[in-house]
Amino acid sequence: MLVRTPAVLLQPPEPITHSRSDATVPSSIAVAAGWLQDYLRDPGGTLLALLHRLRDLALEWGPIAVLVLAGLALATVAGRRWWARHCHELLLADARQITVLAPPQVDPAGGAALWSNLVGLLRPGWRRAVTGQPHMACEYLFSEAGVAIRLWVPGLIPPGLVERAVEAAWPGAHTRVAPAEPPLPAPDEGQRRLVVGGELRLARPEALPLRGDFDADPLRALLGAPVGLARDEYACVQILARPVTGRRVQRARRTARHVHSGGSTRLIGRVLDAITLGPPLSKPPAMSRTKTGALHSDPQTSLEYAAQNRAIVTKQRGSQFETVVRYAVATLLPTNSGEDELRRARDVARGRAHSLAASFASYTEHNHYTRRRLRHPDRVIDSRRLGRGDLLSVPELAALAHLPTDATIPGIQRAGARAIAPPPGIATPGPQAKPIGVTDTGHQRPVALRVPDARHHLHVIGATGSGKSTLLGTMILADAEAGRGIVLIDPKGDLVTDILSRLPRSAADRVVLFDADTRSRPPCLNPLDGGETDLTVDNLVSVFRRVYSAFWGPRTDDVMRAACLTLRTQQGIATLADLPKLLSDQAFRSRVTSGVTDPVLRGFWSWYAELTDSSRSQVISPLMNKLRAFLLRPFVRDAIAGGHSTIDMGEVLDGGICLVRIPKGSLGEETTRLVGSLVVARTWQATTARARTPQRERRDASLVIDECHNFLNLPYPIEDMLAEARGFRLAMTLAHQHLGQLPRELREGLSTNARSKIFFNASPEDAHELSRHTAPRLSDHDLAHLGAYHAAVRLVLHGEQAQPFTMRTRPLPPAVPGRARQIRTAARHTARTHVSQAAATTAGSSDPTRRVNPTEPVMHPRSADPRRNG
Repeated sequence: MLVRTPAVLLQPPEPITHSRSDATVPSSIAVAAGWLQDYLRDPGGTLLALLHRLRDLALEWGPIAVLVLAGLALATVAGRRWWARHCHELLLADARQITVLAPPQVDPAGGAALWSNLVGLLRPGWRRAVTGQPHMACEYLFSEAGVAIRLWVPGLIPPGLVERAVEAAWPGAHTRVAPAEPPLPAPDEGQRRLVVGGELRLARPEALPLRGDFDADPLRALLGAPVGLARDEYACVQILARPVTGRRVQRARRTARHVHSGGSTRLIGRVLDAITLGPPLSKPPAMSRTKTGALHSDPQTSLEYAAQNRAIVTKQRGSQFETVVRYAVATLLPTNSGEDELRRARDVARGRAHSLAASFASYTEHNHYTRRRLRHPDRVIDSRRLGRGDLLSVPELAALAHLPTDATIPGIQRAGARAIAPPPGIATPGPQAKPIGVTDTGHQRPVALRVPDARHHLHVIGATGSGKSTLLGTMILADAEAGRGIVLIDPKGDLVTDILSRLPRSAADRVVLFDADTRSRPPCLNPLDGGETDLTVDNLVSVFRRVYSAFWGPRTDDVMRAACLTLRTQQGIATLADLPKLLSDQAFRSRVTSGVTDPVLRGFWSWYAELTDSSRSQVISPLMNKLRAFLLRPFVRDAIAGGHSTIDMGEVLDGGICLVRIPKGSLGEETTRLVGSLVVARTWQATTARARTPQRERRDASLVIDECHNFLNLPYPIEDMLAEARGFRLAMTLAHQHLGQLPRELREGLSTNARSKIFFNASPEDAHELSRHTAPRLSDHDLAHLGAYHAAVRLVLHGEQAQPFTMRTRPLPPAVPGRARQIRTAARHTARTHVSQAAATTAGSSDPTRRVNPTEPVMHPRSADPRRNG
């Protein structure tokens, strides 16, 4: 049956007329409206037309678009790789390695403290987006010599920051900074390097933590794995880490939520879960359905699930580090090695590498490490580059990278003594402070001993090679630069040689040099010339009695005292060379004793004249053999018994420099002790003469005595001598090697009255005794394990004892070429001038009508103080 359509429906639509306002509609809106009308009229046709249009565009522009998109993708990938290499090169520039020496007692909480502190290295977000976040590397380096623990720090991290963090985390640890080097040594010429290694990554989602709580140190297995390395075998475990935040942490938290819900943690897995309608978020893995469809709870599974959730929450609660663990074993082989040798070496290296990787199995708990192969382990290990890594919390990272807490682990480089910072107020070098070294903890800064505090005297103990001479030389050069008086007794000779080549040129005319190894005539310091007679003779006899204490009796003491007092009464100048003539030559003795008026002396010589020749020889032989051995040496005869004194020690203390170089190898031990003791006695005589000078006019001076136990032979208790010297502004520096060299009285006197102490490496016995001055901050163990040029110090600060600290001595400044020759030439010229003046004085005293006043000193033709010369 036909259905008639109404005519009105068959009529064409009326044309649409737009009003004036419609003409202003944009074309894009009109096109969209037209497309929408077409879609509403004929959806299928419109979509088909759209597909045909897209097909035409693809055929027309598709090849070009594909090429453009591929080019953009390649450019993006290449640009990102180039930028990543550029950022890594910025890290490598000025990178440094910090060798950490473990203290004797390692705090187990130090690892967490270190990495918590290093979270502060996190850069602002805009800088991380542009140049990335710098990372660090903790490396365990194994060799035949043992295990070294190093931190690789990029140059972008300011110097001192990581070092201070290490010392704060482990008090007593030492850090040694050097330019960064590859962890595995490069082969020498004629060698090749075989490297086997790998990478450890988390096997399960990074939201699950590793084991971080151990009863014993987990590093035991790692440090014991490469034991037995041969000479050319090396191993390295490298832990790269950088702090993260922002999107990286948010991604980890999303992963944790997926682990909690039982879903997949990877993107493809989440897509498949969405397609296949995986387990609902509300259904924990601990629930299962029975055959009837009811939910059934497994208690054991529930407990494990709850523990896992707690571990995930605990890990996400703190700061996070992105980390990668790498390991490698290297063997250096000759280039001409055969295939069999190469195969054996590779098998051994693989076995050691597997041992290193297997040692990380102890960290297995909710998560564990799995191995990945590295194609070029040598390049990867040496580059220290960190791309994408696994997130670890601070406790997890601290369990991996820390100092071993087990003191019995062999081969670990350990710090000998704790590093203690100086107390507040310790001076720095300046016009009124003598430099002594630099601090070895915190930011390195120089430390010094104030000149007023130096008057409380300094006691230095240090074996040969420990840094004692460097310390003394630094203080002497500072005194010379400041114009203070110096007297140095050096029984070895090296210290004077070092000082002569470094003295300022302006000090040349102030130097008085006694050198037993030179042929030129030395200055003369006559112990019987000048000063009060009783004091001079007491000092001289005391020196001989103490030096020859094993062979000195009361009769020898009586003979020498009477002879010296008699020589002081004669006209002209008396020297020690006159003693043998006085005792053995009757004519000379008669001429000298004729002027003696003292009844006690006249009685002595009357008794002496009544002795028979054999009795007289028996009385004087103990003294004569010592005097002859002393005076038969040309240097001693010229320097001690050469006539009038050409040196005024009072002028030396007021700004001069007296260097006494008397090596035991040149003079012998007893002669060296005699000469040095006589110089000390004359210096002390000049010091006590300062009592006639107002206190405000007394200038600071220093008496430095190396091997002091050989030269403190005065008839005064050491405690009285040190107490009086402070009032006369004489700072005494007394140095020696060990306490066994000191008699009991001298040891107690130095312990009490030399209030500033500097102790270099000491024996266990001495360390136990000396620790009374440094405990509790520094124990006897610390004193016994001080390294070379490393010292424990306790100074007087503003008259009070300061807390002890540790320091390192600085090397002496470089020697000035030709400076020692200049100083020696000037000293010889000064000595010749003084000898000429003394000869003129001696010639004038030959007049029998002129009586020489023995207390009148011989003055310098020019003052030792350059400021007094204008």
